[in-house]
Amino acid sequence: MNPSAASSAETAPAAGEVLLEVRGLAKSFGARDVLKDISLNIASGELLTLLGESGSGKTTLLRLVAGFEQPTAGEIWMSGERLDTLPPYKRRVNTVFQHYALFPHLSVRENVAYGLRVKKTSAAEIGGRVEEALRMVKMQEFAESRPSKLSGGQQQRVALARALINRPLLLLLDEPLSALDANLRKQMQSELKSLQRELGITFLFVTHDQEEAMALSDRIALLRDGSLEQVASPREIYAHPATAYTAQFIGQTNLLRGEIVNGTARCGALQWPAQGPSGPAIFSLRPEAIRFASERGSALRCNNSSSAARANCSKSIAAASSCACAFQHEGRSPVNTTLFFRPRTPSASRSNRFYPGLCTRARTRRSFLSRLSFGSVYSSCFPTR
Repeated sequence: MNPSAASSAETAPAAGEVLLEVRGLAKSFGARDVLKDISLNIASGELLTLLGESGSGKTTLLRLVAGFEQPTAGEIWMSGERLDTLPPYKRRVNTVFQHYALFPHLSVRENVAYGLRVKKTSAAEIGGRVEEALRMVKMQEFAESRPSKLSGGQQQRVALARALINRPLLLLLDEPLSALDANLRKQMQSELKSLQRELGITFLFVTHDQEEAMALSDRIALLRDGSLEQVASPREIYAHPATAYTAQFIGQTNLLRGEIVNGTARCGALQWPAQGPSGPAIFSLRPEAIRFASERGSALRCNNSSSAARANCSKSIAAASSCACAFQHEGRSPVNTTLFFRPRTPSASRSNRFYPGLCTRARTRRSFLSRLSFGSVYSSCFPTR
């Protein structure tokens, strides 16, 4: 499936007036193409995350929007006006950097007020706006402290206040939580999302952390080698990945190469009902889509009914790690296949929370090929040529 075609219908924001438009943007450094024909719309008040591996082009795209780099081709528009022709200081865009970039010789209050002083804002207005910004990030009591006396989370709040005090239309965040420990990072994710909702400012957030993107975003734009792979909501991109790469990058999945013949998918010794045109295909099966079923109602079965073949196909389940269990099927398949599955629990089935990376550790040994079935909620098919 063509990634650009798969994502083109989803690049428009779900709701709200379009604030930022990226049109056919490209960026090259010498002979290396870092961004390739990126087109993307971001709605006013939306939190959109640029997600991708290191070197995928997400920070370069952020720098182009900020004005720190100039595009090789394409245009950037904001609120109906051309943005990429303006210098950075004339754009209503502010950036929170990965390492905060606070002035070490200035107090928290002076750091936050710096942008207003550069604009020659009146002293009376600066005082009121600084107090308001510090209140929003809960840093009033540290107003006279120097950055060296603050924790990582506190420095992150100061950097956020300094960016917000200029009242930007768009706030760019370049992996601002990456330097924090795990517990503080989760706390700051929650605070960041609440603050964004309270202020209604559009956030363009960069991260390589899939879990962080799923927790924070209204939509996710997944980049791969400088191109957009898919743009969709967290639930959509997980449940209906447009490509096999997306299926593997977002959460955990099983990719099986097989073939669809008259509504039946066959993969080595396994077969199950499947929709789609007949022909070779790659199947993405999420761990929670594989479950135990009764032999009579099983949707997944071994093609060869002999006991010897069934014994070869059916290996043990063993705990592969704390986050997945593995079923090794060897049988008479052209390739070995490992199926990762996530046992369902009553509490999980009732929960509306969305944890694509969470699974249960289990250890058991049994012959169970005839007792597996595939759910359709988190399974996808990608035709191959």
